[in-house]
Amino acid sequence: MALAYDGAIQRLIDAFSSLPGIGPKGAQRIAFYVLGAPDEEAQRLVESITEVKQKVRFCDVCGNVCETSPCAICADPRRDRGTICVVEEPKDVMSIERTREYRGLYHVLGGAINPMANVGPNDLNIAQLLNRLQTDEVKEIIVALNPNIEGEATTTYLSRLLTPLDVKVTRLASGLPVGGDLEYADEITLSRALEGRREV
Repeated sequence: MALAYDGAIQRLIDAFSSLPGIGPKGAQRIAFYVLGAPDEEAQRLVESITEVKQKVRFCDVCGNVCETSPCAICADPRRDRGTICVVEEPKDVMSIERTREYRGLYHVLGGAINPMANVGPNDLNIAQLLNRLQTDEVKEIIVALNPNIEGEATTTYLSRLLTPLDVKVTRLASGLPVGGDLEYADEITLSRALEGRREV
């Protein structure tokens, strides 16, 4: 008894299910949606994927996604050139930009140190960051990595590497989310919340 569809529809389901965050059932739903969609909508999807693969690249300066290098953030003369916020992925740049609080530059590492996945410091854009420190007048590096094991390992590595270079190294404050309950917070989150406490 066959557990898969035949031909093109199965190949489409397999293609969608290979994407991060999409399981087999989600992939099947998307594939059947595309199958039933008007030809124009399906064609727009194909053209969008083709266009992004042809036009989008990584900024030669910071590693963010862009169509022309340097990216709009690096090229903006109004940005504070004395501060670089180090993030894991280009999507993290947009998360910070949405706050409208940060006006400095960015540096995208392209991941985090993860020995289990064979990702070491040499696999990340750390050398490019060090090069920027030699040419730019950087006074502060803000390490804004994900608060997980890989992010912590990368933060520790960067801190040890950057501290001797006469540049201030800071990290994002972390702690309890707004609306969260103490009962559900883990020990690390609670200890960070206590360390980062401030006067009311």
